[in-house]
Amino acid sequence: MNKLRTGSFHAGMILLSLLWLGPVLWVVVMSTRSFDDIAAHGVGSLPQSFTLDTYRQAWTDGGELRALINSMLVTVPSVALSLCLAAMAAFALSRFRIPGRRTMLLLMLAGNLLPPQILLIPVSKFSELTGLYDTLWALITVQVGFGLGFYTFVLHGFMRDLPGEIQEAATIDGAGTGQIFTRIMLPLTRPALAALGALSFTWIFNDLLWAITVLRTDDNMPVTPALLGLQGQFVSSWNVIAAGTVIAAVPTVAVFLRFQRHFVGGLALGAVK
Repeated sequence: MNKLRTGSFHAGMILLSLLWLGPVLWVVVMSTRSFDDIAAHGVGSLPQSFTLDTYRQAWTDGGELRALINSMLVTVPSVALSLCLAAMAAFALSRFRIPGRRTMLLLMLAGNLLPPQILLIPVSKFSELTGLYDTLWALITVQVGFGLGFYTFVLHGFMRDLPGEIQEAATIDGAGTGQIFTRIMLPLTRPALAALGALSFTWIFNDLLWAITVLRTDDNMPVTPALLGLQGQFVSSWNVIAAGTVIAAVPTVAVFLRFQRHFVGGLALGAVK
């Protein structure tokens, strides 16, 4: 009975994995086919050709290189600034008796429950009034502002459950607030920071809504809006569009593989708590 149950579970997991990997493999294979092959046999047929020139077209002619640079210029500062500010806020709210701290946390969390569509026009107008419209700083500000509440809420839960005796012992040894935060709290919350870092990198890097809200010129567009432009430029070249999609997915996959151990550790720690 147990063997049958185990075999059924494995078969179900294999089926789900194939359902998830199928479209991914289809895009990768299509990105290596020539235009003539797809035009003659269709996008769903077996490949009759192999070429990597599609990646060159997407990289240079499609502007993927510029878009990836813009995405990294937005994503890396946004993630670093968001986690830094969230860690400091979570440390203060979890380790000190601040009046109204519960209300602050609820307000931070409630801000993330608002539908982003109702904020598009106010955010766009505000960026114009501040002179940041159509600059990467506008997108960085938006990403930090809308992610800060959620990151603070998550980190607050991790820091709050850390034993208070650790902070008391450090205080007795003469450590100040800054030393306790940098040398004790941050190392102990590293799994949570790594998990949030991987998630926030993926969210910000793949964002489309806020990018097209506060940016206008093609030279400032990150990779996701650039894929829309790629579809317009190579409207019938599905192989080039597929190659651009594969290129756009590489950074997020690399970040997840790099922080996979910390990411799983952060999820497991949160589950235990």
